[in-house]
Formats: sequence, C-alpha cells, structure tokens
Amino acid sequence: MKLNFNKLIIFLSLLFLNVKALGQVTTQELFPNGENEITIIVDLKKAKDSRAVGLLGKSSDIYLWSGAGSSLGGNAFQYQPSGQSNFSLPFEKGKMNALGNDVWSIKLTPRSFYSVPSGTPIAKIGLLVKNGDGKSQTEDFVLNLYSGPLAVKWLSPSEKFTLTEVNSPQIFRAKFSSKAKAELRQGSTIIWSQANTDSLLLNYTIGSEAGKSYPFILKLESGNVSIEDTIQLFTKPQVSIKERPAGIQDGITYVGDQVYLSLYAPLKTFVYVVGEFSNWKIDPKYLMYRSTDENRFWIDLGAFPPGVEIAYQYYIDGTLTLADPLSDKILDPNNDPFINTKTYPNLKKYPSGASGIVSVFESGQKEYPWTIKNFLRPKQNNLHIYELLIRDFVADKRYATVADSLPYLKRLGINALELMPVIEFSGNDSWGYNPIFYYAPDKAYGTKNDLKYLIDKCHENGIAVILDMVLNQADYENPYVRMYWDGSKPSANSPFFNVTATHPFSVFYDFNHESLHTQWLVDRVCQYWLTEFKVDGFRFDLSKGFTQVNSGSNTDLWGKYDASRIKIWKRIFNKIRSYDPTAYVILEHFAENLEEKELAENGMMLWANAKFDMTKILQAYTNTYDWISYKSRGFPKAHLVNYIESHDEERLMVELSGSGARKVFSATEKLDRMKLGAALFYLIPGPKMIWQFGEWGYDVSINTNGRTGAKPLLWNYLQDANRVKLLGVYQHLANLKLSKSIFQTEDFRLDVANEVKQINLSEGNTQVILIANTGPESKSILFTFPMAGKWYDYFTGKSFDVTNKTLPINLVSGEFHLFVNEAWNNKNLNLVPWDSPSFQILSTTMEMENSFQVYPNPAKDIILLSWKAGNQSEQELSVIDLLGRLVYSAVIPQIPNAQNELNLSQMISLTPGLYIIQMGNAIRKLRVE
Repeated sequence: MKLNFNKLIIFLSLLFLNVKALGQVTTQELFPNGENEITIIVDLKKAKDSRAVGLLGKSSDIYLWSGAGSSLGGNAFQYQPSGQSNFSLPFEKGKMNALGNDVWSIKLTPRSFYSVPSGTPIAKIGLLVKNGDGKSQTEDFVLNLYSGPLAVKWLSPSEKFTLTEVNSPQIFRAKFSSKAKAELRQGSTIIWSQANTDSLLLNYTIGSEAGKSYPFILKLESGNVSIEDTIQLFTKPQVSIKERPAGIQDGITYVGDQVYLSLYAPLKTFVYVVGEFSNWKIDPKYLMYRSTDENRFWIDLGAFPPGVEIAYQYYIDGTLTLADPLSDKILDPNNDPFINTKTYPNLKKYPSGASGIVSVFESGQKEYPWTIKNFLRPKQNNLHIYELLIRDFVADKRYATVADSLPYLKRLGINALELMPVIEFSGNDSWGYNPIFYYAPDKAYGTKNDLKYLIDKCHENGIAVILDMVLNQADYENPYVRMYWDGSKPSANSPFFNVTATHPFSVFYDFNHESLHTQWLVDRVCQYWLTEFKVDGFRFDLSKGFTQVNSGSNTDLWGKYDASRIKIWKRIFNKIRSYDPTAYVILEHFAENLEEKELAENGMMLWANAKFDMTKILQAYTNTYDWISYKSRGFPKAHLVNYIESHDEERLMVELSGSGARKVFSATEKLDRMKLGAALFYLIPGPKMIWQFGEWGYDVSINTNGRTGAKPLLWNYLQDANRVKLLGVYQHLANLKLSKSIFQTEDFRLDVANEVKQINLSEGNTQVILIANTGPESKSILFTFPMAGKWYDYFTGKSFDVTNKTLPINLVSGEFHLFVNEAWNNKNLNLVPWDSPSFQILSTTMEMENSFQVYPNPAKDIILLSWKAGNQSEQELSVIDLLGRLVYSAVIPQIPNAQNELNLSQMISLTPGLYIIQMGNAIRKLRVE
C-alpha cells in the first residue's frame, strides 16, 4: 500500500511550519496521533496575539479551548469536547498545568476527548489558550496529527523550502515512527540508504550553482507500506537589478492578460513568486528583479487566461512564504471554510500544495459598472453620519443586504455612512480593528463588487461612505509584520513597525509613522480606496497613536501637544487631498485642545465625544456638554463630529437602567429621556454621528457576549410603539438639520450648565430655541423669547402669540420644547408626552397674581408679600432665577390681608435681574435693581 503522496507532503509541511515558524505549540510525542494520549505544550511567551499578555505570569486560570478536524483542509473545530460552550466561563475539562516560565501543558486522547466517532479520521487539532473569563487569549493554532503505520518527522532541515549557500554542508536528520528500509535521493541519485532503521543522519554538501533547486526525496518501506516525502534545498540566487516598466504599480498590475507583480520589501535580498503556476515549488524563472531603488522586487509573470483566479505567494530570502501585502483578495485555509456560499458565491477552493494565507490574481476582470460616477458629497459642516458594523446590522452580515436598508437610513436623515473596518482582518468575526491585508475587503461580508455595489447605492441615495481606517496598528498575519519579525515582536530594523508601541493603547503591532516606508504604505492604501472603491473619506482609528514621542504608560503625556504628530497628520491630510480635493478626514484623536484646534484649522475633522456628559444628563445630573460645540473649543469652523454614542461606549439606554441614575425611570420614561438627549444633541450646529440603533434606544450592553462579540439584532423594536416614537424624534430632528440652513448657523448660544438647558439658533429673522428640563423634578422658570410675535412648538404643533417676551414656564422632568418662529409644523406629531407649552396653562394661573402681591416692584433691599385670600396654612415660598435655579426658599404662613417682609440682602446669590417668586400655585415676577 502506498499512502497519498500529495496529502502527506501538505501535512508534513504544515506541521514543520507550525513548529518552527510559530514555536508556541508542540507535543511531547514525536508522532502525535488521534488514538493515543498526547501531551500538548504551549509556550505563552511566543504567542503573537496581543491579548495573550493577560496570560503571562499566571500560576492558574489557564484553559485550553480546542477542537478536532477530520481532514487537513477542513474545520479544525469540527468536533469539540462536551461542555465547551461558553467562552467567557472557565472550561474545567481544558484546565492546563503550569510547567513554569509561562509554559503550560495538558494531556488528552483526541478521539475520546473530542468524542470523534469511531472510523472517522482525526487529522488535526485546532486550539487556543485563554483565561477563565476569556478576556485574554492566544491566537488560533493548528496542530496536525500523524496517521497510518509509518511516518517521518524531519528535524533538519525543517522548512518546506530551505535556503543554503553554494558548496555548503547540510545536515539531514529525521526520525521515523517505526523501523523501515530507508533511502534518500538527490534527484535520481541515491545518496544514503539503510535497512531496518528508525532515523536518518547525513552530512551532505550542496552544489555550486546559484539559484538552483535541489529536491531531496526520502523513501521508507516497511512490510507492504511505502511512503515518500520531499523537501527542497536551494542555493541563494543572484538577483538582477532592473527598473520596472512604466505604469507598473506596487501590488498587481494588469496589462491586457499580462500580469505584473511588484513587492515593496526594503532590506530583503531576493524574492521568488510561487503559486499554482509553479506547483508551489521554487522555480528559477520566477525569481523577481530588484528595482534600482532597492526597495522593490518585480516580475512579468506572463499572460494568463482571463477570468481564471490564480493563487500565489512570495518566498522571501529563503525563510518566509507570505501572501502579497497589496493583493485585493486572499484565501485563508483556517477561516474561509466558514464563509457560506450566499455571502461569497463560487469562492475559490484553497489550492492543494499551498500553506498559510495565499493571494489571488485574475486577469481580464471587468470594471465595476458604477451608476454614480461623480457623486456630490454633503458639506462637511452638515454631515449626519451613521456608524455601522455590518456584522451586527443585518442578519446575514452581507454588504449587499446593508444596501437594502438604505431607504430606512435615508428616512432617518442620514447623509453619510461610516462603515466600521471592512479591510481584511484576522478571522471572520471581529470589529475589524485587527487588519492584515489593506487592499482586500473582508470576504466574511461578501465580494469586492458587493462592497462597490453598497457604495454605489449609497451615492445613488445621496449618502457618502466613510471608511473606518486602521493604520495605527496591524495584526500578526499582516505580511509587513511577519516580514520583519524577531521571534515575539517586530524586529529592530523593521521599516514599518515599532518594536514596542510608543503609547499605552496599542493592541496589536504599532506603526512607525515617521518612517518613509510606513508613509508609502499609508499613501498607497488611502489612494487605493479613494479611487478603486470611490469611498468619500476616512475615519482614522486612534489617530493620537500616530506618534513617535514615547509616552510609555502615561496617558496624560500621550495626549499633550505633539508637534511631530501634527506634522505627520498634516502630511497625510495633504496627500489625501492631493488624490481627492474634497475627501473627508476624520480623526479619533482626543488630544490636547490646542493640538486638535490646529488640525481642525488645517481642514481635518475631530471626533467629539459627549457620551459621558450625556449619560449624566440623562441620569438627571447637572452636567454641561458644551465641549462638543466647536465655538466652545475655539475652532473657527464646525470641524467637530459630535456624538453621544459610538461603537466604543456603553449604550445610553443601559446607563439609564443602571444604579448610577439619579432617579428610577420607568421603561417609557427612559425612552422619553432618550428623546431629550436627541434634542440636546442635534441642536448644537456641526457634523453629527449616531451609532447604529441608538435611534431605537438599543438596550443590549456593550459587554454582552464580550465587548467586541456579536450583539443580537433587534429590528423587532420597530413593532414597539414607544420606540417608534423615539425613532420619529430622531427622524424629525435629523431632517430638520439637513433641510433648514439655520441648523448650520454660526450664530448660536448655549446655556447648558444647569438642569434647565437652553440653546438658541439665529439666522436672519429665523429663530430656533430648545428649552429642556434635564433634572429629576419639575422646574418653574421665567423664559425669555428673543422677539415678540407668533411662535410654534414644533413637536406639539401648537402656535401662540408672544407679546410679553418673558413668560413663566413649568417643565416636568425630561420635558423639552423646540420653539420656532416659523410655521414648520402645525400638527401634533404625537411623539412627546406633553401636549402644549406649559406657559399657556400658567398664563391662566397668573391671574392668581391679583391675590398675591409683591411690592415694591422693582425692589432693592426689602419687599412685602400679601394675600387678599388664603387658608392660613404654612406655604413654601421659592425664589427662582431665569435659569431655574432656586436661590431662596422659606416656609411662611399665608394669612389673608397680612404682610410678610422679605429681606433681599439675606439672599447672598441674588443679583440685579428678573426672578420668579412662587407661593404654592401662585407665581409673581420680581425685578431686583
């Protein structure tokens, strides 16, 4: 019997790659298999995933999370141990043993541990290591198992391809699973043989020809079983220096059916292209030229049949095989099997003979047929952005299905869609802030043309598309991370990455943005998405991290004014605007205001987070939130993107249910408080951003299923009448913002430091006023209109004539009114629980003033209070200023025809101005001079 040669080669190659290149996972047994007990050993110090830092230094609380697969190319977690279901809880069956120095082990017998049915092969184990609550973990690993009566394990050389110098001695060492007749051939020449042996040891000198491949074939025979295994050694090639032809770009360039590849790889000495066209072997004709700038390698691969996808990789300096960092499509053997055919129809099968992530090119591709070729973007100062995570927005998690939801977003008044990262990231289930291939849209959401379709449909509906761009960091599978790697971190000579991040918020591997090589990558990536996908701009993640000023763990120092960081961002902005003069550049910066102001003055927009203050306001505390006003920040233009929720914070509805609220709100009151928050948010001029489903009052905690884990989809909220009313408030406010120019006025005033908050907008003769009681109790204040005449309460549709511009008004907790001196609406929208402005009711109450007298009025020091009628009981007297603040209170008897003297000098905070004196339901105005 002769075992399948190709499968064995793949299997051995993967095993050698895992053990040598990764080194994190080994077994105590040389030939681990699915039937016998094996000891899995994991060195946590060698883990690449930054989340593994939380596992270091522990003496307990370390668990294996794993599965078994029946084929090399299939799902490594096909079979899982019973009870392994909740990642956020300890899995006792997977509890590991400490060996010291952050090395851990566990013993298991695969067939029984994973309950693999008898007769089903066990080809591999998929695994990771985590702590009990799952907040710290390693990346995924695959441990390939041996099967059959005869197997070989190479100890030297242990790579699929091994580089050597000409005329150099090479030691061949291997172990066999049982004794066998063995021979090693170089080509057709037998260079070693031995009968009845379980090992190979040979010192052999390689030839003198540079760039030549030397295949070595090891053959084992035992009884009727015979296997062969091949490894390749090749001598270091001599690389020709030659400039690229005109028009050849970095990455893939198509000239008709001709395919050119260009790899930007500073400090590397030679590169081969390997792929389906070379049967994944080194072939001298695919040695790449080196460009005269010594940073690039390029090759004319020749013509390929149009419409046929070809997989390939780069073999670099004889030590590393990687996918093309600028390929627009990759194939991932560990994650592609989980992408369904509806999401990605006809996804190319992972090629036999390859290992690791591979790139794909395809000549003869047709250009996407754009419907909208010259989209007119919304003005920066009037953006209404909807931040959206495709994974959690539609049930099937597809680009194309999001496009079907655009009518909903358009009715919501959205004119810009901000997509959380869609660039190819590690795994299939992620927020996307772990990017690996910057030219490739992630296949977990669909094809690249599906994404183009979404962008095209957005433009067709007047909606700009802003891409959440992650260029502060990259994950381990990014080729530029792996190309310059030093065992556990980026190498000191990496042209792209810092060995250690310069700031405390890096999660993966931190780019050095002062490096010319990083700047090349940033420029290429931004230009590519602006031109190839017609995106309208970028929201840059963690832009404060684009610094080489090392702040260590000091977050305060990190946020200080940084001239070098400003220089970096001005360069990036100017480069982007050279590609596209109106592209949006939005920064998640949160640095010192002086720095943000300077960036804004150069044309960039900055995220302005009011979530913390809005949380306290909705919880009925007296917080201001004026820092999201560009005028309060001293910015000359509206370059702050205001938001009260984003992907990064706990949801406001959850905060309203928490113990931190100043009072306990009913379910209906919470939704009304959310309406209050929307009104306070929208009335401040400038760009706005809302997080998906905030317009419904989405009340699932950000920590459900883990912070970045998938959240339940609750479109059924639209069947809840109260939530639909909240949505209606959002729709009206957003559409007013887009349709009424006064919402972009530069003439506005904020009075938001107290429980009763007021915002005034002016544009010519048009006036808009928002007044809102954010406190826990009702408030009575004197309210002053900027002009007399007819006014309208927008949400109730009521109109009223103002003759005396200052009127008393009573506001229940959470009540707000949008007053406009133009007839924008004359019907009750039935969206808020109050019917009409309370001062209309109070105007009848004010008739009681005849029985409640205050004199003299105006007054300076002493006033007298008297009643024509009363019940002789004690009543609470309150003195309230125009902002609703209680400045004095006392309990006095209400005796008919008697006078009470009130000494104004006792009221320390009383200054000249207008005040309300309230006794029970009776209200009187008092002017103090």
